[in-house]
Amino acid sequence: ENFGCGALPRLRMAQDGETGASEKNSGEEKPVKMEEEEKKEEKKGTESKSEEKKVETEESAKKEKELEKKIPKLEVDPDEEKKVKDVDKKEEKIVGESAHFPSPMISAKRAKPVTLPMLNNLEFRVGPTVDLYPLENYTFDTKLAQKEKDKSVRERQMRMEVNYKKRGRRETVEGVLLAHDHGHPHVLMLQINAAFFKLPGGRLRPGENEVKGLKRKLTSRLASIHEAFVPKWEIGDLLSVWWRPTFEPFLYPYNPPHVSAPKERRRIYLVPLPEKCLFAVPSNLKLRAVPLFELYDNANRYGPIISSLPQLLSRYHFNIIN
Repeated sequence: ENFGCGALPRLRMAQDGETGASEKNSGEEKPVKMEEEEKKEEKKGTESKSEEKKVETEESAKKEKELEKKIPKLEVDPDEEKKVKDVDKKEEKIVGESAHFPSPMISAKRAKPVTLPMLNNLEFRVGPTVDLYPLENYTFDTKLAQKEKDKSVRERQMRMEVNYKKRGRRETVEGVLLAHDHGHPHVLMLQINAAFFKLPGGRLRPGENEVKGLKRKLTSRLASIHEAFVPKWEIGDLLSVWWRPTFEPFLYPYNPPHVSAPKERRRIYLVPLPEKCLFAVPSNLKLRAVPLFELYDNANRYGPIISSLPQLLSRYHFNIIN
């Protein structure tokens, strides 16, 4: 009552100011508390996750130890290592005679790593060089017919089954003979009847070396009767190895993993020809010179082995000699 009417608005303004300030202070305090609570929750979550990971790692380690106890350790017999070394020594002797590559066998030796001098060497990058002479250099003659043992595919399968029981796996070797016509490589192969082609070669005798066996087969198929005109065969690189898992006519460039006893192993070798020689072909066979472009991707006519020769020979550098 003593203050008068003018003092009331001032008091109200002061009260309003105090309440606004208190509201601001309370609003600033609330987010700080929320942040602290969120941080505490995050710490709890990370701690729980780390504990779970530790438990998982401990469980996995326990499982691995249990598996190691169950699985027996493999031990290599010293006798087997000696056998492998003896096989490698025998292969080295065979390779020193005429073949550039040994037959595919289990070996304990590691392959030599590729070094910078090898990469800098032009021959290493280009590939081996093979001399090709023209077809005109070679003379072709005939000799007595050599009858085929099998008249049909079924008869051959039956004969293979009988021989497999007696001798075991069939070992076959074949040679790739090359010449050129107008600067293009041609493969010499035998033609039986009208539509069957095969490379010269055949089955090895039990325990026979593949190099000597291939020379024997080439002589019986393509050489003259007179010893003076028999070519001096040189067996070159091993081009490919094919496997027959069953007695059916299908061959593969690998042995299927589920086949423990394949029925045939066929090895294809490169046979460089001399500058001149005489070929004597049986009268019931024909010797054909087929160009590489005719063989490429033509398995329907020549089969998978012969049609793969262009790819196998692509690593070589052909020296065309006229």
